Amino acid sequence: MKQSLQLRLRQQLTMTPQLQQAIRLLQLPSLELRTEIQQALESNLMLELAEEIEPSFDETELLVSPSEREHEADHSDDRAGQDYDGTAQIEIEHINDNLPVDTTWEDVYNGATTYSDSGYADDRDPFANQSGGDQSLQDYLSWQAQLNRFSDRELTIAEAIIDAIRDDGYLGSALAEIHSALPEEWGVSEEEIEAVLGQVQRFDPVGVGARDPREALLIQLEQLDPATPWLAQARQLIDQHLGLVAKRQFAQLRRRMRIDEEALQQILALVQTLDPRPGLRISNESPEYIVPDVSVRKENGHWQVEINPDAYPRLRVNRQYAGLVRRGDTSRDNSVMRQHLQEARWLIKSLHSRNSTLLKVAQCIVERQRDFLEEGDEAMRPLVLREVAEAIDMHESTVSRITSQKYLRAPRGTYEFKHFFSSHVQTVDGGECSATAIRARIRRLIAAENPSCPLSDNQLAERLQADGINVARRTVAKYREAMSIASSTERKRFA
Repeated sequence: MKQSLQLRLRQQLTMTPQLQQAIRLLQLPSLELRTEIQQALESNLMLELAEEIEPSFDETELLVSPSEREHEADHSDDRAGQDYDGTAQIEIEHINDNLPVDTTWEDVYNGATTYSDSGYADDRDPFANQSGGDQSLQDYLSWQAQLNRFSDRELTIAEAIIDAIRDDGYLGSALAEIHSALPEEWGVSEEEIEAVLGQVQRFDPVGVGARDPREALLIQLEQLDPATPWLAQARQLIDQHLGLVAKRQFAQLRRRMRIDEEALQQILALVQTLDPRPGLRISNESPEYIVPDVSVRKENGHWQVEINPDAYPRLRVNRQYAGLVRRGDTSRDNSVMRQHLQEARWLIKSLHSRNSTLLKVAQCIVERQRDFLEEGDEAMRPLVLREVAEAIDMHESTVSRITSQKYLRAPRGTYEFKHFFSSHVQTVDGGECSATAIRARIRRLIAAENPSCPLSDNQLAERLQADGINVARRTVAKYREAMSIASSTERKRFA
């Protein structure tokens, strides 16, 4: 094989660590980003929170010491291939190198930090970062069992019953299974288990531990005032005719109970105050808080878009620590500080790029969805990621990352960015109508329908076609189910 030298020219995209960090930060939601920033503050000595920034200080600029500016070109090899951006430079204050020999650390630094300062607690929400005290349904019932006047034997039986209760409040095991879980030498009978179960079913929430909806609702009726109107009829309806109620066969229900329509309305109104799944009232899931990334407001007839300043902490490089970086010093400590300085500059630059991209996308969305901001969902325009990507001259994947789990606060409420993107349906005049607008119209038509004669999917499609929107019945059914709206048969109150 003959050896030869060849010169080839090709283009290749290299994912530098800085680019990888920028892409990763781009798709993080606000809460996860705050966690990422907090971890960076704890691990990088060059980073600090910019509580109060001087008017001349630009938080998007990166800190470079004067000595580094003078020798940026001559000492590029000392940076081990890292690219320092020399365009963003700020004057810094130097620590006096001629400090007295007996100077201590406390003479230079007061030791107070953002978290150790006594004044920090005064500005905090007293309920922030506090445990919500969440507890499961079983924990809540066990606590009530401890307060009840149970004997040790009854308390053990109650704990076995509570362990068999599902999250929806129903008993998930037969009494025989609960009996087998108890010590055999106790000789516990199923009658004893039934008696303790009856007491557990009166715990809060009432009806927990029931074996079916009928039993749960009857137990809840027992707790009402005996003078409650229509109480006896409601008990009869649940005990004997609950299946007819589920099937909404109201005409047959009236005949069997020998009541008129008005009386049936009163009875059903009482039944609707009961909870068929009492266990779901006790949930141990922590609430998920949404911090809007962008806020929109209207000023002088124009919509103004700005980054929410409370969503992200403002960072800057610590001037004093950066001043300790020595030019030409190859010691280990100096190399560590130089590395921390570079990482801090990369992080600040990545955050600035993220906010800039987020603002561009938000401005593009607001510009195209002005009618929605002023009139509501029915005025939503069709919009796809490609349209925004072309408008701001970015790749579609970048727009997809920046719109995922990001929220916009408007006068009408807080919306995820994805809410403004939807498919479209052709109209009679050749135009386009957003799927979000169609769902809003369906919701409005159903809200205004006659409860005794609700609109079917065919009738909804005909109403939309009369408004110039070509939509099929199956499409209406898909949108209705997506909004968790029952069918016309299930929405019908009375025959």
